[in-house]
Amino acid sequence: MIKAVIFDLDNTLVDFMNMKRRAIEGAIPAMCDAGLNLTPAEASKIIDEIYDEKGMEYQKVFDLFLQRVLKKIDYKILSAGIVAYRRAREAALTPYPHVYSTLNKLLKMGLKMGILSDAPTKEAWLRLAYLNFHHIVDAVVTSEDTGKIKPAPEPFMAILKKLDVTPEESLMVGDWAERDIVGAKNVGMRTAFAKYGDTFDTQQHYADYELNDISELISIIEKENA
Repeated sequence: MIKAVIFDLDNTLVDFMNMKRRAIEGAIPAMCDAGLNLTPAEASKIIDEIYDEKGMEYQKVFDLFLQRVLKKIDYKILSAGIVAYRRAREAALTPYPHVYSTLNKLLKMGLKMGILSDAPTKEAWLRLAYLNFHHIVDAVVTSEDTGKIKPAPEPFMAILKKLDVTPEESLMVGDWAERDIVGAKNVGMRTAFAKYGDTFDTQQHYADYELNDISELISIIEKENA
């Protein structure tokens, strides 16, 4: 019987890549208006290179960008970029279709819900709070809580402990097969691949279920618990 559903956050509940792209697209013109002597295409290329090197959650991207371009940090340009980035990010931070209704249905069904994310703790909670998910979920575990990232077993065991459920009583929902699905299956959890959020063109995910829409979770839970 499934007693808890555990979600990855980015590209499972929210379209993280679209949010990131929109935020960068908002920041670059603002930095150019503040005196950055680069074309938007040139700036975008350098920022993409930094994210490729440091990861998409790197928090000092504009600092490093300006160091590479100007050999110093111009705080007028930096502040303009950060403010524009945050405004565009908040405007683009929206859940996938049917996320709110699905989470509310799971809540009414009496299931516990958790978030298991490789994002920094502060960033994960900010996204949850902005979307009002922080009132719905019962537990959150990030990479900073265990010092490990998925598919290592420690994050999965940590969220199961917080929710007080066994692996067999839980269902992991995620978009990254090599991390979310493999890690969950390795500790004995049921799995559902969020195909609607897949950015890797995944051909084989080996999950127990495939979701083209998050609302399909309801019938899966009903089937599992029949």
